Parts: sequence; structure tokens; C-alpha cells
Amino acid sequence: MELRKSRKDILSGLVFIGIGAAFAVGALGYPMGTATRMGAGYFPFALSLILVAFGVAILVKGFRNHGAAETLGTVPWRGGALILGAIVFFGFCLTGLGFVPTLFVTVFASALASRSMTALGALALALGMVVLCYVIFIKGLGVTVPLFGPWLPV
Repeated sequence: MELRKSRKDILSGLVFIGIGAAFAVGALGYPMGTATRMGAGYFPFALSLILVAFGVAILVKGFRNHGAAETLGTVPWRGGALILGAIVFFGFCLTGLGFVPTLFVTVFASALASRSMTALGALALALGMVVLCYVIFIKGLGVTVPLFGPWLPV
């Protein structure tokens, strides 16, 4: 029996393994604690190991592929740049702009990463997520982050 390799699955698995390993190494810089008294690094480290396990499973699937040969296709650079930029924007601007505008811009930009999402759909999604996250995090969990930050004259 001849095994064909799936380049998409092999590359995806390697990306998952790489990202998981990088976050696992980063989590080692925090105290781990125990399962009953978790430290700051315990949960990120556990999630990193799960991501590495998924990566290994996808990698094995890629090497054991029984389907026809497939091409890699085009890389969605626009989508990747929008999502990565939105995450960086959120990290840098949350304390300065506040919860509402930062979350709105982050969700709006991330939604536009999809080629099938319209600007009106992204706007509706961003507004809905702001309301949902306000109810969950600010009202429900009592997270103390300003709704509007010092960078805005509100």
C-alpha cells in the first residue's frame, strides 16, 4: 500500500507544533504550581501541550493521507495580517482606548479577514460582540477595565 503525503496537513501540523512549543516555553517562565493550586503558567502550559498534541495528530494524518495529491493553493495573507494586526492592536490599545472601542475595532478587523464577510456584517458582529462581552466580562464577572480610556475625550 502506497502512502501519499498531504502537504497541507503536514505544514498545518508543523505550525501547530511550533506555536504550541513556543507558548509552552513562554509558560515555563511563570510559576507552575500544582493541579490543586495552579500557578500562572499551569493553564497556558497545559493548553500549549494540547495544541502540540493536535499538531502531532494532524502531522500523522498528513503522512498517512490516502487521497489524491493536492496543491497548497494561495496563502491568505490579507486575512492573516488583519487577524494578527487586530490582536496586536487589542494588546497595545486596551488601556489607552478602553474596552468598548478596542474590542469594536478588534472584532471588526478580524471579521473583515473573511472574504465572505461584508462591511455591514462585520459592523453588526462587532456591535454584538461589544454588547455580549460587556454583559459577560464587565457586568457578569466584574472585570475592572475602563469602558473608554484616557486617549479618548469622553
